[in-house]
Amino acid sequence: MLQLPATVRMNEVPALWISLRASLRAEAAQVKNAAGTEVHIGAGELQQFDSAVLTLLLSAARLCADEAVQLRLHQLPPKLQELGRVYGVAELLWPELVASA
Repeated sequence: MLQLPATVRMNEVPALWISLRASLRAEAAQVKNAAGTEVHIGAGELQQFDSAVLTLLLSAARLCADEAVQLRLHQLPPKLQELGRVYGVAELLWPELVASA
């Protein structure tokens, strides 16, 4: 499972995206080779972030869709879940949590 870092702020997203994009592509290839359908990202270490983290996650979801796999996010901090609801993207990023709420 890929992991988000403890801090994701607007100024860090461009460099983080370069690294995450490469990791997502490699992970998607491994998942598809094993006949899987999901790439997993853990957010348990995420402590300091702003709305730029949503852009990063939406970009990750889009890349996964382009690679014909689904993105699954795990260990979402409550503050991140609330931010996703406020910006109206929660059902795009973690639909299983929205459906159960």
